[in-house]
Amino acid sequence: MLQKELLALQNDPPPGMTLNEKSVQNTITQWIVDMEGAPGTLYEGEKFQLLFKFSSRYPFDSPQVMFTGENIPVHPHVYSNGHICLSILTEDWSPALSVQSVCLSIISMLSSCKEKRRPPDNSFYVRTCNKNPKKTKWWYHGECCELWFWLGQTSKMSYFKYMPFELFICLHR
Repeated sequence: MLQKELLALQNDPPPGMTLNEKSVQNTITQWIVDMEGAPGTLYEGEKFQLLFKFSSRYPFDSPQVMFTGENIPVHPHVYSNGHICLSILTEDWSPALSVQSVCLSIISMLSSCKEKRRPPDNSFYVRTCNKNPKKTKWWYHGECCELWFWLGQTSKMSYFKYMPFELFICLHR
């Protein structure tokens, strides 16, 4: 399945995307896709890289996808460490989706951006997150992403929405 997707991406990549051929020389389970910002958008002329990591359960398990390299887009759904808040990368994943559909969703996400800014919880998230963005419990809504954190002190699982830093400090005193 992965070989078929690799060939599809090589032969018919989404607009502005190309497979970095060097990235697949040693392993088929990790790819880098070079991406150019779409014409007429806030990202026109900018170059980015997406890292795709595939588990042995792909396509039943979503790939780990994040921006990598020196130029991470400034976007309300992209954290400065490259993690992307996009529902199809986690809970809305379907085996019917493909690398190409993920790429198109990311192009669409960037192209529809009206203002370059980081998510409101960027600093906190980057300091405290797991290296694997799939381990994050995202709360998907509207113009920006927020996080749900598990309160590990209680015996039952309870989640709370990311809150302003001041309130977070008050709760942990």
